[in-house]
Amino acid sequence: MALHFSSACSSVYSYRRIQQKIRAVASEDVATVKAGEEKVNLGASNLKVTKLGIGAWSWGDTSYWNNFDWDDRKMKAAKAAFDASVDCGLTFFDTAEVYGSRLSLGAINSETLLGRFIKERKGKNPGVEVAIATKFAALPWRFGRQSVLAALKESLGRLQLDSVDLYQLHWPGIWGNEGYIDGLGDAVEKGLVKAVGVSNYNERRLRDAYKQLKKRGIPLASNQVNYSLIYRLPEENGVKATCDELGITLIAYSPIAQGVLSGKYTPENPPPGPRGQIYNREFLIKLKPLLNRIKEIGEKYNKNSTQVALNWLVAQENIVPIPGARNAEQAKEFAGAVGWRLTDDEINELRSLASKTKPVVGFPVENL
Repeated sequence: MALHFSSACSSVYSYRRIQQKIRAVASEDVATVKAGEEKVNLGASNLKVTKLGIGAWSWGDTSYWNNFDWDDRKMKAAKAAFDASVDCGLTFFDTAEVYGSRLSLGAINSETLLGRFIKERKGKNPGVEVAIATKFAALPWRFGRQSVLAALKESLGRLQLDSVDLYQLHWPGIWGNEGYIDGLGDAVEKGLVKAVGVSNYNERRLRDAYKQLKKRGIPLASNQVNYSLIYRLPEENGVKATCDELGITLIAYSPIAQGVLSGKYTPENPPPGPRGQIYNREFLIKLKPLLNRIKEIGEKYNKNSTQVALNWLVAQENIVPIPGARNAEQAKEFAGAVGWRLTDDEINELRSLASKTKPVVGFPVENL
């Protein structure tokens, strides 16, 4: 079955790259098979996920993505992205209760969409297995462990599931964090989740959460943070080293810098919407040497720039990147990022080149 999925995945994606060498397609066939076969444990938990997951931040969103508009065409594209991901063996999906917030005009909750996609897929293929991660929003008016359980149950309702595989605190709260961590532990003990994690936690908060859960015999499985070639704060602030030390998996969001590392944007053609304010003309000019080298390395492996940038993370171990797929073609492209490995010299060379680019501003709560 995996070979069947791989063939379907590669044939569509290869259409876009039809002028490339035949061996490039063969290489992607291998990668997509391994995408589903190679799984890793999240931290010290028993939860196994694919080495690369799919982020669902953009699904239903009108506040940052989709040019502030959500319509039926984008709905169908998101559904196609989900199906293509599963077909290619990428079965780990990350969402959150605030993605596609009802506070945004015309938005549809990402959890609701993902739940719908899962239900439709299982209707056609009852044996399909996916791993679902979602997140609790530490809003100022939420207090204590019960708020975590209440929010989780609402998320489960939207997802149409009895339990989720990974439940995470989306960001550290202004107060009440110990209660939130207690809520994560309660969720595990009640069988509502298989594993728990945090997101946007600095080193100190990460150690505190780890210790608090350890007292109950519950491992802290993951810390989801912004991490890519051009945003390496986790390397500099002790977060990555702490994850490695404590056996916590680092889940990397924005692993291709919201599309910038794909090479499709130029100083003359910056990203649309709010992204264009972050990755502006001046930034893209300075980024060109790195993008050129990524492309050169990709040619050696018959991979494109997106796949190289993602493999730079996967190859370092204990990192699971979750790029966002807005259509089927992107999902198939991401599958080609696994099943092969950059050399250590290439990893270090790209890091060195990237260090010459001024870092972008990250999510401010990382400093709470």
